[in-house]
Amino acid sequence: MINTTPSSRSLFSFLDDLLNQQHPLHKLSHKINWSVFEKAFTPLYCSDNGRPAKPIRLMCGLLILKHLR
Repeated sequence: MINTTPSSRSLFSFLDDLLNQQHPLHKLSHKINWSVFEKAFTPLYCSDNGRPAKPIRLMCGLLILKHLR
């Protein structure tokens, strides 16, 4: 089940102020078009059944990190 919270944007903007803006992963996260992943994977999530899913951005971000060395 896909779960979105309206307050997540304000949380990310607060975290953005705390993080090192010059870190390579921080820069990379702003260059990635996350909406492409949202559009591609949202149909694969059930909206009314099962356990709430992890955010799509988190899952895709972890896969990207897995392949960076």
